[in-house]
Amino acid sequence: MKKKLEDTKGLWPELLPEVLWAYHTMPKTSTGETPYSLVYGTDAIIPVKVGDPSLRYSHESGLRNDESRRQELDEAKEQRDMAYIRMVAQKQQTERYYNKKTKIRPLKVGDYMLKAKT
Repeated sequence: MKKKLEDTKGLWPELLPEVLWAYHTMPKTSTGETPYSLVYGTDAIIPVKVGDPSLRYSHESGLRNDESRRQELDEAKEQRDMAYIRMVAQKQQTERYYNKKTKIRPLKVGDYMLKAKT
């Protein structure tokens, strides 16, 4: 994202919406979900796909579309919970990796240490 903006030099204001759209619609490694789907409970549709109706959207009627949207919103809470579980698992994995490399040294009487002034 940064490289794309740096390459355009003075044209970054025109490219910023595209870059932000890409950021919001790409799955993050910590949650496995896109920020957009976690907030709105559904995947984002690229604007080009909205203008060109696909078979997926052409067969949806108003009533059926409303029902599927309600179902997606009901599943959004579960999706957020699963993303939270994946995020916590990744943090625990990172913590285990970090702790594996550290050496624990217990303090004894007579050890020197820094003292903060209060």
